Amino acid sequence: MLTFLAGLGLGLSLIVAIGAQNAFVLRQGVRREHVGVVVAVCAASDALLYAAGGAGLGALIEQHPGFVDVARWAGAAVVLGYGALAARRAWRGGEELEAARDAGQPDAGRRLRPVLLTALALTWLNPHVYLDTVVLQGSIAAGYGDDRWLFTGGAVVSSVLWFVGLGYGARYLAPLLRRPGAWRVVDAVIALIMVAVAVSLVLA
Repeated sequence: MLTFLAGLGLGLSLIVAIGAQNAFVLRQGVRREHVGVVVAVCAASDALLYAAGGAGLGALIEQHPGFVDVARWAGAAVVLGYGALAARRAWRGGEELEAARDAGQPDAGRRLRPVLLTALALTWLNPHVYLDTVVLQGSIAAGYGDDRWLFTGGAVVSSVLWFVGLGYGARYLAPLLRRPGAWRVVDAVIALIMVAVAVSLVLA
């Protein structure tokens, strides 16, 4: 049980920081757009990556730094593009009107495909996710020997708990975001986060 809790604690410590993926999940949760799909994609992706780390894939990634470089530049481009869209929404405004209209109508708004592709891109094109979930978690899990899968299981549960809580808990912020200009502030913050993440990826 202590090994499981150690994995749970590590997983939460790695995932709680607000980044591109978390900002996207939060926004989808507030707007109640395909939340289940977004949460499932993010949690399942983390589970696969944690499992890969537990199986020892981290050592292979460390031997092929070119893989991380490709993910770094592709991820920076995707995150910067999403940040530009958020900045455009913040500049133009009107988002709070659309959100208020869609309130109480789960999955109203954008079609599933672009939401799904964005969730996948922000997850799999982020090199930090490989370094955290596969390399770092994998190396720590290896230290537990035969109990490494208990440690990995704790990390997987932490991801599920976080994304479910973030995605479905975000809707309680909706009343605050019906105020004029509130969504402009949210999108401006998201744009800044995305730009900061993109810059950090390029300079990494």
